[in-house]
Amino acid sequence: MNYNKIAERLDSAALNAEATAQVSHSQNFNLEEAYGIQSISLSRRYIRGEKWVGLKMGFTSKAKMEQMGIHDLIWGRLTDKMFIENQLYLESYIHPRAEPEIAFLLNDTVIDEPNIDTVKQKVKSVAIAIEVIDSRYENFKFSLEDVVADNCSSTGYALGKWLPASTNIQDINIGLSINGEVVHEGNTNAILGNPWESLVAALRLAKENGEILGDNSIILAGAATPAVYLKKDDEVLASADGLGEVSFSVK
Repeated sequence: MNYNKIAERLDSAALNAEATAQVSHSQNFNLEEAYGIQSISLSRRYIRGEKWVGLKMGFTSKAKMEQMGIHDLIWGRLTDKMFIENQLYLESYIHPRAEPEIAFLLNDTVIDEPNIDTVKQKVKSVAIAIEVIDSRYENFKFSLEDVVADNCSSTGYALGKWLPASTNIQDINIGLSINGEVVHEGNTNAILGNPWESLVAALRLAKENGEILGDNSIILAGAATPAVYLKKDDEVLASADGLGEVSFSVK
């Protein structure tokens, strides 16, 4: 299997907002190979000038992990170009969806054996966030290996105001609104039972895979509700108790 060729195809699909066929339709490959393709694909972005800023976590619902037959989270990489400040332009996406999340901002390097108590010392801030996922595959359909190779569908993220790390993020209400109407409501404990557990997993997986997380690295903890398909002129807003809100417009 030509990893470089597959990575080039996925990168081109993302760059040109043109869907491509699932890799698994023509290739048999495993999870380790999928992460290798992801790494090569993101390297092409770095060459174009994008900057690595952190990681996003996927399959942070234990029910979803059981459904997919896996026993660990999946993860993708974030770059500075993915940041959405005020507006999302549909022409840059294929079939985007938005979901509310919790974001962490780190203040130090990874620790050897992360647990909730130790990782809390490595966080300078937390925030409400929106992640935009946009699979590069046709009809938003993919296998586990496909989605990992495609950077776990990660495409964009918006961040609310950074708040002190002591701000409560556990067992609080979180929701997503479109055009002023609440479309999904949930609880942050839908993220692995406690969003801090997602950060523990992120630091563990980063260390295992040679990803260096240092000062100002961003971690998206995973979705707390189902994702919502975005359309032109949508006004998208996520909010959570005690964390405020974050929003953007779809153009």
